[in-house]
Amino acid sequence: MSTVWPLPPAVWALPDDEVHVWLVTLDRPEARVAALAAQLSADELERAERFYRERARNRFIVARGLLRTIVGSYLDAPPPSLRFALNAHGKPVLASHAAAALSFNISHSSGLALFAMTKERAVGVDIERLRSDLDYKRLARRFFSPAEFAQFAALPEEVKRDAFFHCWTRKEAYIKGQGVGIALGLDSFDVSLEPDTPARLLATRPDAAEADQWQLRSLEPAPGYAAAVAVRGRNWQLRCWRWPDEEADP
Repeated sequence: MSTVWPLPPAVWALPDDEVHVWLVTLDRPEARVAALAAQLSADELERAERFYRERARNRFIVARGLLRTIVGSYLDAPPPSLRFALNAHGKPVLASHAAAALSFNISHSSGLALFAMTKERAVGVDIERLRSDLDYKRLARRFFSPAEFAQFAALPEEVKRDAFFHCWTRKEAYIKGQGVGIALGLDSFDVSLEPDTPARLLATRPDAAEADQWQLRSLEPAPGYAAAVAVRGRNWQLRCWRWPDEEADP
């Protein structure tokens, strides 16, 4: 997949057999941040104020504001009218317009965000910047399954960093899709991890049949990032778009 994602069409819709992933740049001019803040709920604004650093606060506002903009476009609803909630494990869900059966998931890292959208399907998405200042070998030993760590340890040194982040984003996307987060146990399932191999959910424990119920896809949102989306079910098509730059923002 190209690292240059196309702009969306003038009008978009979400068929039942498609999964849409949006790439969003979170650093926006002050005027745009203020306009998006005006669309947020009181609790979202309160959460924004908890950020000590202005850049982190503004990125949160942009992420939530553009999430409302995109979801509102799918539902033909004003962005401020949308109501969001958290499930028991902290996953954001749509609390209003339930009849639309729209599912979504969000992830952000170092100024970029991904929004995954589906209908009648569970979905999870994750994006991470490829960092070299992280003790990824220690983290792999701690959080990967035994099978994953054995494969990771056997890789050449020059590909281990990228393999770690490919594995990590695939695992995060899956547990987010399940809606239970880290409570699922990162060592309770295996994913493929070599950067040049297709993303796959290889095994799930204790229910081995669960692995066949999900599909993973690697994403390349930008140079220097790894990302993945996990979707429950099969027979769906992936479409990826980038939200326009400020000059072209709808």
